[in-house]
Amino acid sequence: MDPLFDLALRWTHFIAGILWVGHNYSSVVQRPGWRPLAATDLTDDTSPRFQSLLNREHGFFRWASVVAWSAGLLMLWQRGWLPDALMLDGALAPIGLGTWIGTFMMLNVWFVLWPHQQKVLGLVPASVDERLRCSRITHLSSRTNTMLSIPLLFFMAASSHGGLAG
Repeated sequence: MDPLFDLALRWTHFIAGILWVGHNYSSVVQRPGWRPLAATDLTDDTSPRFQSLLNREHGFFRWASVVAWSAGLLMLWQRGWLPDALMLDGALAPIGLGTWIGTFMMLNVWFVLWPHQQKVLGLVPASVDERLRCSRITHLSSRTNTMLSIPLLFFMAASSHGGLAG
């Protein structure tokens, strides 16, 4: 494999991962306790709570998840490790577990968090009650990814100490 391409893939994976996971961590730091939204927070587009929701919605983190995940899979594929990693075979089991956790996290972003967040933000029509329900789901979905990032990072680090070259 071309060393320059490998370096670019590693840095792409690393930077996209920082953007993706960093968004979750900053959300936890900025809002350590979750306070449910009130109906007035969602019916008045100028309310401070609604404006803070809009300001926190950074679309790039969703795309960072795709870039990080794709770059990680491409690195495994380039090395010929992808099938064994996905099957959790031998020394590739740790990186395989990290791959599966990252896959679950990305699917969580795109198929749970984002559809519900669109309703909360009013980008998709929904009743106020539905938007309130969805705000709790987006909170839990985001916190789930934040907690899953800990074992994800552990397995990524563990894979570099499992006797794999390169």
